[in-house]
Formats: sequence, structure tokens, C-alpha cells
Amino acid sequence: MQNASSYHLFVYGSLRQGFQHPAYHYISKYFNLVGHATTAGVLYDLGEHPAAKPSSNPNDVLHGELYAIKSVPEFDWAIAQLDDYEGINPEEGPALFTRQLCTVNTLGTSATAWVYWYNLEVGAAPQIPGGDVLAYFQQKNKA
Repeated sequence: MQNASSYHLFVYGSLRQGFQHPAYHYISKYFNLVGHATTAGVLYDLGEHPAAKPSSNPNDVLHGELYAIKSVPEFDWAIAQLDDYEGINPEEGPALFTRQLCTVNTLGTSATAWVYWYNLEVGAAPQIPGGDVLAYFQQKNKA
């Protein structure tokens, strides 16, 4: 069983409310939105999806949403489904993402939450300025 502070999930990409991705509907079934949150990270545009890498630089701000599990007994099952979606345990090759506990800031306070970090090299992928993939894609689609 996880400790109480680890029943939170921070999402920054396709799992965010604004994307209306089918996976978001899964998130909203098992998790309640706490609110907008940030953590230290750098965001990249890989074309098909965004990818974030953790950062020790406090100026590298990654924007996303914080969620809390609705039913603690369902957490292990719910997070395992998200692990499959994020490619944590691939049948072949390295994992696409890893899941780690990190400190996130929200509503003037901090919380510990699970974050999916990109596990592969980003190569020459462009960094997403401002660390907010929703704002980035909205601006990109206007151009």
C-alpha cells in the first residue's frame, strides 16, 4: 500500500483536462481534479506527444494539473492502468516513461505526487517555452 501523500497524480500532457483525450475520461473516473499545479521540469515537443524531463533548476517550471484518487483502495489498480498507457512496462525495449514521486506546487502549497517523466533521449526535439503544453499547442495551431 502507498503512503497517503502518494495518492496524487500530476499530469502535464495528454492526460490534462484541456486535451479531451480518451485517457482523460479514464483519469476523471478514478481521480478528482485538485487544480493547476507546477513542478520543476523541462518540456519538449516530440511531435506525437510532449515529453518532460525532471530538472533541479527552479526556473524550469512544468505546468500541469494535480489529481487525487477518489477511492484509496482503487489506487494500485488505477495507477497500473496509467502505467500501461504511458509505456512503463513495455514487452520489448526500454520504457517510454518512468513514474516518480515529486514535489508539486498547487494552490499556494506543495504536495507529493506521481509524475510520468520521459525515459528516452529527446535528441534535437525543441524545448517548449514556458513549460505549458496546452498553451504551446494553442499558439502553434494559431500559426
